[in-house]
Amino acid sequence: MKKKQEALILTFGEFFRQKRIDLGFTLRSFCERYSYDPGNISRMERNILSPSVDTEKLAGYATALKIPRDSEEWTTFFDLAHAAKGKVPEDLLKSPHILSILPAFYRTARGGKLNKEKINQLIKLMLLY
Repeated sequence: MKKKQEALILTFGEFFRQKRIDLGFTLRSFCERYSYDPGNISRMERNILSPSVDTEKLAGYATALKIPRDSEEWTTFFDLAHAAKGKVPEDLLKSPHILSILPAFYRTARGGKLNKEKINQLIKLMLLY
């Protein structure tokens, strides 16, 4: 996938669809090849059905889409799936550093203001991860 295209892809469904198309698969041919239900894959690609965050299920999709394991694309794929479900990925929840900066992130995302000291603390905590 080209870097410019990747930057434009914002949702799990868009990412999934673009990877499938990049491989030269139609929806039907992809589903036939990997024994997926075309209705579910179609709904997932259109962001009507949120993806599973089950690691094995996501790994199966990622493998079918030829996403290299432990690559940046792999991580993006899993992160987008979790975002689609409204969940924080497990690896981040296990990090005390990430857990300590989440409240500041949430405040900022909601439009709350951080003073200079809090911004510096946030930056330091992010660098520790």
